[in-house]
Amino acid sequence: MNLYMFDDLVADTWHPFALTRPVAELLYGAMTLRRRIEKASGIRASATLTRPWLSGFAETEAPPGRAREESGDLPTDEDRLLVTSRAVIDAIPVDELDGGGARTLWLMDAVAGYLLPAGTPNLDPGQLASLEPIRDSVDVELAGELLGGPWHLVGGLRDRLAADLEGTTDEPEDGSRLLDVEQRVGDGPVTAGPNVQVEPGVLFDTRDGAIHLGAGTEVRTGSRLAGPMWVGAGCRLLGGSMSGVAAGPCSYLRGEIEDSLILGYSNKAHDGFIGHSYLGRWVNLGALSTTSDLKNNYGEVRLGGPEGSIDTGLTKLGSLLGDHTKTAIGTMLGTGSVIGAGCNLFGDGRPPVWVPPFSWGFGPEAVAHDREKFLETAGKVMARRGVESADLHTWLGAAWDAARG
Repeated sequence: MNLYMFDDLVADTWHPFALTRPVAELLYGAMTLRRRIEKASGIRASATLTRPWLSGFAETEAPPGRAREESGDLPTDEDRLLVTSRAVIDAIPVDELDGGGARTLWLMDAVAGYLLPAGTPNLDPGQLASLEPIRDSVDVELAGELLGGPWHLVGGLRDRLAADLEGTTDEPEDGSRLLDVEQRVGDGPVTAGPNVQVEPGVLFDTRDGAIHLGAGTEVRTGSRLAGPMWVGAGCRLLGGSMSGVAAGPCSYLRGEIEDSLILGYSNKAHDGFIGHSYLGRWVNLGALSTTSDLKNNYGEVRLGGPEGSIDTGLTKLGSLLGDHTKTAIGTMLGTGSVIGAGCNLFGDGRPPVWVPPFSWGFGPEAVAHDREKFLETAGKVMARRGVESADLHTWLGAAWDAARG
């Protein structure tokens, strides 16, 4: 059986991230949405069916991207498990589903995916995009949740992280080990991958959850880390207070960070507050850049976007920053801000709560970031971390064309 993740029409609206990556490649807790489905099914994903300009998407750990319109071209001589990128499913009993006719997978009252046995036709791309049930199929009810918007990744982070790290035992998996720390409060586990370095004067607080440090991570003196917290490989924690953080690989972090996700390869290497926010890959925050995550009237936060603001139902929500976005020194982001991919954020005053992708500056003087200069800079940034940028230029250039062309 082959597993295919796919982005539906709702996933297409997950600004600012959907422009530059399949939604399945977003971090939620200690793993991506795609990795969660792989674990639930026991199958590695063969591809992600997504927006056409992301058909060239290629990151080392991710399956290739394919245009959703190509869903009719999947091989029909094999069983096909198709799951929407927005689904978080506890378990998919693949063995119990083997044999018989087509199945429609449900989470509560919403379609979350399909199982197409060998010999059955593929779904029409429109049916896939709109999550229409298969006529005359067998309904299969699964346990989990269907995320409505990217803000749910932030709102559910702490509980999801705690659950992901709950299985940490005296014999951690994946080559990690229990870390013997000098200064701590709480009796929860602190685990570390190989070659983790912790300088003297670091405090670990595990009263609310476990802490995991990925291989090769460096934690410098003056850091206070509070669980639940998961840090990917090759990160640098440079000082400050961090709590409820999920950080992907090669993230350089400093200052106060609370209940936030950093997708990876991003810099927040200076002081400033980031709270209840989501940073995409290759984001660089200038010194003292700060997010507001609570309204003065303690009301529910409305999230910015190209079609106007959206109710989130959350009382705490900071900012969502797209891949390859940069902020100037001292940038102040308002509650519920959405900053598009590839932006270079500078200007007078506070940026609006929606900044279109590939903006050079904000406000009346803002213009589109020059396509070739943007790609040139992206290549330089990636080279500094030893990451090949040729493939990324393919889909990033296509994303620029889709947004600005």
